[in-house]
Amino acid sequence: MNWILLIIAGCFETGFAFCLGKMKGLSGTPWCLWGIGFLACLTLSMTLLAAQTIPIGTAYPVWTGIGAVGTVIVGILFFKEPANFWRLFFISTLIISIIGLKLIH
Repeated sequence: MNWILLIIAGCFETGFAFCLGKMKGLSGTPWCLWGIGFLACLTLSMTLLAAQTIPIGTAYPVWTGIGAVGTVIVGILFFKEPANFWRLFFISTLIISIIGLKLIH
């Protein structure tokens, strides 16, 4: 169950990065709404990370790795960031590393 919560925490990390990206160039009510989304995702992400019984030396890199991979995918899908070979290659190595940390725990 802790691994599922850790994956959810990593997804909320991606969520707060997405909200930050959407806040760029906005003002007024839309900016505030995306800011509330940012704070909600940040709070949930940190709370789920802090609730782990998985050693922090494993939980933290997995959490940040899921957030990093998710943020790159969100950037490609929603913010028109490049999806070239090397970018996808290195994201793949990050995913393999996250799986490796799970396997050795």
